[in-house]
Amino acid sequence: MEAEPISDVPTFDDGLVSTVVEEGVAPAPRDISTWVAAFDSRVDAWFEPVRGRHVPDRVFEVASHLGDWGLIWNLLTVALALRSDDDARRAPELLVALGLESLIVNQGIKRLFRRSRPEGRPEMAGRLREPVTTSFPSGHASSAAFATVVLGAASPGLRPVVIPIAVIVAASRIHTRMHHPSDVVAGACIGWGLGRAALAVGHRTSRATGHRTSPAVGHRTTRP
Repeated sequence: MEAEPISDVPTFDDGLVSTVVEEGVAPAPRDISTWVAAFDSRVDAWFEPVRGRHVPDRVFEVASHLGDWGLIWNLLTVALALRSDDDARRAPELLVALGLESLIVNQGIKRLFRRSRPEGRPEMAGRLREPVTTSFPSGHASSAAFATVVLGAASPGLRPVVIPIAVIVAASRIHTRMHHPSDVVAGACIGWGLGRAALAVGHRTSRATGHRTSPAVGHRTTRP
Protein backbone atom coordinates (compact mmCIF):
# COMPACT_ATOMS: atom_id res chain seq x y z
CA MET A 1 0.00 0.00 0.00
CA GLU A 2 1.40 3.39 -0.98
CA ALA A 3 2.48 5.58 1.91
CA GLU A 4 0.29 8.59 2.64
CA PRO A 5 2.24 11.82 2.01
CA ILE A 6 2.90 13.96 5.05
CA SER A 7 1.42 17.38 4.49
CA ASP A 8 1.82 19.16 7.83
CA VAL A 9 5.53 19.95 7.55
CA PRO A 10 5.94 23.70 8.19
CA THR A 11 6.42 26.09 5.32
CA PHE A 12 8.40 29.33 5.23
CA ASP A 13 6.69 31.61 7.76
CA ASP A 14 6.99 35.35 7.02
CA GLY A 15 5.79 36.23 10.51
CA LEU A 16 8.54 34.23 12.10
CA VAL A 17 11.06 35.73 9.70
CA SER A 18 10.22 39.25 10.82
CA THR A 19 10.23 38.19 14.48
CA VAL A 20 13.72 36.73 14.17
CA VAL A 21 15.16 39.45 11.95
CA GLU A 22 13.69 42.44 13.78
CA GLU A 23 13.88 41.24 17.38
CA GLY A 24 16.86 38.93 17.02
CA VAL A 25 15.21 36.13 19.01
CA ALA A 26 13.16 33.12 18.02
CA PRO A 27 9.71 32.59 19.52
CA ALA A 28 9.35 29.99 22.25
CA PRO A 29 8.77 26.67 20.46
CA ARG A 30 5.23 25.42 21.19
CA ASP A 31 5.71 22.35 19.03
CA ILE A 32 8.09 20.92 16.47
CA SER A 33 6.56 22.92 13.60
CA THR A 34 7.13 26.21 15.41
CA TRP A 35 10.68 25.23 16.33
CA VAL A 36 11.52 24.24 12.75
CA ALA A 37 10.02 27.44 11.34
CA ALA A 38 11.99 29.53 13.83
CA PHE A 39 15.19 27.67 12.95
CA ASP A 40 14.58 28.24 9.24
CA SER A 41 13.97 31.93 9.82
CA ARG A 42 17.12 32.40 11.88
CA VAL A 43 19.40 30.62 9.41
CA ASP A 44 17.83 32.33 6.41
CA ALA A 45 18.53 35.68 8.07
CA TRP A 46 22.25 34.81 8.21
CA PHE A 47 22.33 34.59 4.41
CA GLU A 48 20.35 37.74 3.72
CA PRO A 49 23.28 40.22 3.98
CA VAL A 50 25.16 38.50 1.12
CA ARG A 51 22.21 37.93 -1.19
CA GLY A 52 22.37 40.25 -4.16
CA ARG A 53 26.17 40.55 -4.05
CA HIS A 54 27.85 39.43 -7.24
CA VAL A 55 30.54 37.09 -5.91
CA PRO A 56 28.45 35.13 -3.37
CA ASP A 57 25.54 34.95 -5.80
CA ARG A 58 27.75 33.63 -8.56
CA VAL A 59 29.54 31.10 -6.34
CA PHE A 60 26.29 29.68 -4.97
CA GLU A 61 24.64 29.71 -8.38
CA VAL A 62 27.46 27.64 -9.91
CA ALA A 63 27.51 25.33 -6.88
CA SER A 64 23.78 24.76 -7.18
CA HIS A 65 24.12 23.93 -10.88
CA LEU A 66 26.95 21.48 -10.14
CA GLY A 67 24.81 19.79 -7.52
CA ASP A 68 22.00 19.07 -9.99
CA TRP A 69 21.65 15.29 -10.41
CA GLY A 70 24.87 14.89 -8.39
CA LEU A 71 26.89 16.13 -11.36
CA ILE A 72 29.91 17.27 -9.37
CA TRP A 73 30.14 13.96 -7.48
CA ASN A 74 29.96 11.92 -10.66
CA LEU A 75 32.67 14.09 -12.22
CA LEU A 76 34.91 13.63 -9.18
CA THR A 77 34.36 9.88 -9.30
CA VAL A 78 35.36 9.78 -12.97
CA ALA A 79 38.42 11.91 -12.23
CA LEU A 80 39.30 9.53 -9.39
CA ALA A 81 39.10 6.60 -11.82
CA LEU A 82 41.86 8.13 -13.93
CA ARG A 83 44.43 7.89 -11.14
CA SER A 84 45.08 4.15 -11.12
CA ASP A 85 43.73 0.76 -12.15
CA ASP A 86 42.37 0.17 -8.64
CA ASP A 87 40.52 3.48 -8.72
CA ALA A 88 39.15 2.63 -12.18
CA ARG A 89 37.82 -0.70 -10.89
CA ARG A 90 36.00 0.85 -7.95
CA ALA A 91 34.54 3.80 -9.94
CA PRO A 92 31.52 1.89 -11.36
CA GLU A 93 30.48 0.83 -7.86
CA LEU A 94 30.78 4.40 -6.62
CA LEU A 95 28.70 5.68 -9.54
CA VAL A 96 26.02 3.07 -8.89
CA ALA A 97 25.97 4.00 -5.19
CA LEU A 98 25.57 7.69 -6.04
CA GLY A 99 22.72 6.86 -8.38
CA LEU A 100 20.94 4.69 -5.82
CA GLU A 101 21.22 7.41 -3.18
CA SER A 102 19.61 9.91 -5.56
CA LEU A 103 16.82 7.46 -6.38
CA ILE A 104 16.09 6.72 -2.72
CA VAL A 105 15.93 10.38 -1.73
CA ASN A 106 14.28 11.99 -4.76
CA GLN A 107 11.90 9.24 -5.77
CA GLY A 108 11.40 7.69 -2.34
CA ILE A 109 11.73 9.90 0.71
CA LYS A 110 10.59 13.10 -1.00
CA ARG A 111 7.30 11.47 -2.01
CA LEU A 112 6.40 11.09 1.67
CA PHE A 113 6.28 14.89 2.14
CA ARG A 114 4.48 17.81 0.53
CA ARG A 115 6.47 20.70 1.86
CA SER A 116 6.36 23.77 -0.34
CA ARG A 117 9.49 25.59 -1.47
CA PRO A 118 10.49 28.88 0.21
CA GLU A 119 9.07 32.11 -1.14
CA GLY A 120 10.92 35.31 -1.93
CA ARG A 121 13.72 33.82 -4.01
CA PRO A 122 16.53 36.19 -5.04
CA GLU A 123 16.77 37.25 -8.67
CA MET A 124 19.71 34.96 -9.45
CA ALA A 125 17.62 31.91 -8.48
CA GLY A 126 15.67 32.45 -11.71
CA ARG A 127 18.68 31.11 -13.60
CA LEU A 128 18.57 27.80 -11.76
CA ARG A 129 16.71 24.65 -12.74
CA GLU A 130 13.19 24.75 -11.34
CA PRO A 131 12.72 21.70 -9.06
CA VAL A 132 9.77 19.43 -9.74
CA THR A 133 9.94 17.63 -6.39
CA THR A 134 8.85 18.87 -2.99
CA SER A 135 11.16 20.80 -0.71
CA PHE A 136 11.84 18.25 2.04
CA PRO A 137 14.54 16.95 2.25
CA SER A 138 17.21 18.62 0.11
CA GLY A 139 18.52 16.23 -2.53
CA HIS A 140 21.56 18.44 -3.09
CA ALA A 141 22.51 18.26 0.60
CA SER A 142 21.85 14.53 0.75
CA SER A 143 24.03 13.73 -2.25
CA ALA A 144 26.75 16.06 -0.94
CA ALA A 145 26.85 14.28 2.43
CA PHE A 146 26.65 10.86 0.81
CA ALA A 147 29.53 11.70 -1.53
CA THR A 148 31.59 13.00 1.39
CA VAL A 149 31.25 9.63 3.12
CA VAL A 150 31.77 7.26 0.20
CA LEU A 151 34.36 9.26 -1.76
CA GLY A 152 36.20 10.03 1.45
CA ALA A 153 36.30 6.32 2.24
CA ALA A 154 37.42 5.44 -1.29
CA SER A 155 40.18 8.04 -1.24
CA PRO A 156 40.88 9.75 2.11
CA GLY A 157 43.15 12.21 0.35
CA LEU A 158 40.09 13.65 -1.41
CA ARG A 159 38.41 14.72 1.82
CA PRO A 160 40.01 18.21 1.91
CA VAL A 161 38.51 18.76 -1.54
CA VAL A 162 35.18 16.99 -1.15
CA ILE A 163 34.14 18.44 2.22
CA PRO A 164 34.35 22.16 1.28
CA ILE A 165 32.57 21.50 -2.02
CA ALA A 166 29.84 19.60 -0.19
CA VAL A 167 29.34 22.46 2.29
CA ILE A 168 29.11 25.05 -0.50
CA VAL A 169 26.69 22.94 -2.56
CA ALA A 170 24.43 22.40 0.45
CA ALA A 171 24.59 26.07 1.50
CA SER A 172 23.75 27.16 -2.04
CA ARG A 173 20.25 25.75 -1.61
CA ILE A 174 19.67 28.07 1.36
CA HIS A 175 21.24 31.11 -0.30
CA THR A 176 19.07 30.69 -3.39
CA ARG A 177 16.00 29.84 -1.29
CA MET A 178 15.47 26.66 -3.23
CA HIS A 179 15.21 24.95 0.16
CA HIS A 180 14.43 25.78 3.74
CA PRO A 181 17.48 25.44 5.99
CA SER A 182 15.86 22.51 7.80
CA ASP A 183 15.51 20.74 4.44
CA VAL A 184 19.26 21.04 4.01
CA VAL A 185 20.06 19.81 7.53
CA ALA A 186 17.70 16.85 7.11
CA GLY A 187 19.12 16.07 3.68
CA ALA A 188 22.67 16.12 5.01
CA CYS A 189 21.74 13.76 7.86
CA ILE A 190 19.98 11.38 5.47
CA GLY A 191 22.90 11.41 3.04
CA TRP A 192 25.39 10.73 5.83
CA GLY A 193 23.27 7.86 7.09
CA LEU A 194 22.89 6.35 3.62
CA GLY A 195 26.63 6.70 3.08
CA ARG A 196 27.45 4.86 6.29
CA ALA A 197 24.90 2.18 5.39
CA ALA A 198 26.46 1.78 1.93
CA LEU A 199 29.89 1.27 3.46
CA ALA A 200 28.53 -1.25 5.95
CA VAL A 201 26.79 -3.22 3.19
CA GLY A 202 29.95 -3.19 1.10
CA HIS A 203 32.08 -4.45 3.97
CA ARG A 204 29.60 -7.19 4.88
CA THR A 205 29.31 -8.31 1.26
CA SER A 206 33.07 -8.49 0.96
CA ARG A 207 33.39 -10.67 4.06
CA ALA A 208 30.56 -12.95 2.91
CA THR A 209 32.17 -13.51 -0.49
CA GLY A 210 35.62 -14.20 0.92
CA HIS A 211 37.32 -10.98 -0.15
CA ARG A 212 38.96 -8.32 1.91
CA THR A 213 37.49 -4.85 1.71
CA SER A 214 39.36 -1.81 0.52
CA PRO A 215 38.12 1.68 1.40
CA ALA A 216 35.30 1.97 -1.13
CA VAL A 217 31.66 1.06 -1.45
CA GLY A 218 31.65 -2.67 -1.97
CA HIS A 219 35.12 -2.65 -3.55
CA ARG A 220 36.81 -6.02 -3.17
CA THR A 221 40.27 -7.34 -3.66
CA THR A 222 41.25 -10.98 -3.69
CA ARG A 223 42.78 -12.29 -0.51
CA PRO A 224 46.39 -13.41 -0.85
